Amino acid sequence: MRASQFHFNTLKEAPADAEAVSQRLMLRAGMIRKVAAGIYDYMPLALRSIRKIETIIRDELNRAGALEISMPLVQPAELWQETGRWDKMGQEMLRLRDRHGRDFAFQPTSEEAVTDIARQELKSYRQLPCNFYQIQTKFRDERRPRFGLMRGREFIMKDGYSFDRDAESAGESYEAMYAAYRNIFDRIGLVYRAVAADTGAIGGDRSHEFQVIADTGEDALVYCPDSGYAANIELAEALPLISSRVNTSAPLVKTATPGMVACSTVAEFLGAPLTTTVKSIVLASDELNDTGRDAATVLWLLLVRGDHELNETKAAKISGLDAGFHFASEAEIIEHFGCKPGYLGPIAPRKPVRIVADRTVANMSDFICGANAEGYHYIGANWGRDLPEPEVVADIRNVVVGDPSPDGKGTLAIDRGIEVGHVFYLGDKYSRAMNATFLDIDGKPRFFIMGCYGIGVTRILGAAIEQNNDGRGILWPTAIAPFEAVICAVGWGKSEAVRHEATQLYKALRTAGIDVILDDRDERPGVMFADWELIGIPFRLTVGERGLKEGIVEVQSRQGGMLLKLAPDEAIGYLTNLLRRQRAV
Repeated sequence: MRASQFHFNTLKEAPADAEAVSQRLMLRAGMIRKVAAGIYDYMPLALRSIRKIETIIRDELNRAGALEISMPLVQPAELWQETGRWDKMGQEMLRLRDRHGRDFAFQPTSEEAVTDIARQELKSYRQLPCNFYQIQTKFRDERRPRFGLMRGREFIMKDGYSFDRDAESAGESYEAMYAAYRNIFDRIGLVYRAVAADTGAIGGDRSHEFQVIADTGEDALVYCPDSGYAANIELAEALPLISSRVNTSAPLVKTATPGMVACSTVAEFLGAPLTTTVKSIVLASDELNDTGRDAATVLWLLLVRGDHELNETKAAKISGLDAGFHFASEAEIIEHFGCKPGYLGPIAPRKPVRIVADRTVANMSDFICGANAEGYHYIGANWGRDLPEPEVVADIRNVVVGDPSPDGKGTLAIDRGIEVGHVFYLGDKYSRAMNATFLDIDGKPRFFIMGCYGIGVTRILGAAIEQNNDGRGILWPTAIAPFEAVICAVGWGKSEAVRHEATQLYKALRTAGIDVILDDRDERPGVMFADWELIGIPFRLTVGERGLKEGIVEVQSRQGGMLLKLAPDEAIGYLTNLLRRQRAV
């Protein structure tokens, strides 16, 4: 490929509304064009990288025994209604009607569609296990699309689904996909962590996220440097930081704390450690009566230590909150506690509330909490003496750096990450809802046991750039760079020697299997170099008259800046061997 025949358009500045580093750099490098909020054209440079990612994915999934199919972008509402997700997906799912008034969804994912395939195509246990996947465009109508390809509305995704006869074989399929995903991300060349995760809206019993490590990541990843423990912060277990309560004789004292509504300011005002305070969070849920209708609103008081934060995902697993909850309104709070937020506590609320204490709070003694009176807090509060034991004791907080690791092998650290892949063990959640069965070895029908496996193909582009960039532009991992190398012919229009040597070098590298582009635009060296550094091509070979007089070309690495002056034949051998070694990793 020659640059004069290839389309790219670099910019000195990114549009003012570009937020993320990857978004700014991809727009400046001419890789994407914004069409509408969260919707982009993939220009030739971006599409080359996308196709390389897809090739790696296909290689590894095919090697693992998965079978590629293609399901419709537009799916009938009836499939989604069978599982109840037609209503549960909310406005994120784009709905449309055809000319006959029939409802359809533009697929955000394809669990229903693939389960429909299985129930019609897979009749016997002899056809199992079976693993289907596709690489296709998806659409999710994000409320606030942002960060370019990181949180767009239209995107390319690989989604895969396994079908097994029992939990044991489904576990084997899960492990095979988990291993394939590791191979995929190893080959792509990103620094990542595979972390245990919550199953979220898709459901299921087992889940791992593949997170690209980046300071700009939206997700907090918890891990133990001394062991293999790793989990998304939503799932990471927070052990109690106090092993048991201590006996105390300190009195309960109602103390004036005028204007002090945050635990940190209360602790500072009282001259007490923040770790002696208890934070109150009020949630509300609706109890159903025998007819299935809302009968009453129940308020819950969740208590975490003052230096900790509530984990809503964990709270949502508590019986009574697992059917849904919302943060209580000010009116609901005043009705039950007799005061506005900021001074709430578990001692003698005006109306009954259900109290849930975090494991650490349940073992605290002489703690400080709100007095349910504006401008006042209690000092010296104790369970059993000043208030009843909590109705529920549970892990409801986010872990923090330095917490003990749940596996008992050290303390926890936290990184930021960008989710690019997710594997789920679904069980029979979808097959049961859609009556998808096969005939087992005993001749009886049984529901398929399923797994679900996704990779955000276009999101990988954004994540790779968020992890790999500098002041000059993108630093692509070689495996997914638009080109592995660029030949910059300095003085192309003036020097026959430069044109001849650059062309010969280009032909030799292509013959050696290197994905190379020849910059024959006859631009000034500074313009050429700046363009390719912005685009992020891993290796640059510079051919100029001055170097040719010395019998050398320059070979420079985009990452690390290594610069070698080699004879043309040596440059070909050096680059060929280097890239061959990189591909073998």
